[in-house]
Amino acid sequence: MNEIVIFTDGGAKGNTGKAAISFVIFLNGKIKEYAKNVGEKTNNEAEYLAVIYALEKLKQILGKEKSKNSKIIINLDSEVVGKQLKGEYKILEENLQKLFMRFWNLKFDFKEIEIKIIPREENKRADNLVKKMLNDNKKLF
Repeated sequence: MNEIVIFTDGGAKGNTGKAAISFVIFLNGKIKEYAKNVGEKTNNEAEYLAVIYALEKLKQILGKEKSKNSKIIINLDSEVVGKQLKGEYKILEENLQKLFMRFWNLKFDFKEIEIKIIPREENKRADNLVKKMLNDNKKLF
């Protein structure tokens, strides 16, 4: 089984405000970085979108067969979103429920998805990409 590690982050200037996402994929000894602006969103919406876009991109990179045989470890620094993705917190906001359903449907394209909530200090690479997007506007995918 192939094990792939991803670090994701999302953020918004203001809450709701200009938002950006990023993710870093560690795959076959290579590091792939992605970031983009996602319009007006809340911080939590941006965090969800980072996870969703990361899984969609990974599925595109791997293809259907390899995806089905891959364990994905997603590292994020949002306790709320991480615990919602793990089913430990209820999702009360309708907009987040819709994003959760997108994540849930993507889960079936992979053998296993593990969600890890990490300290922000361990997520600097993805965090810096989000900050750069919010300040520079340069899309990385």
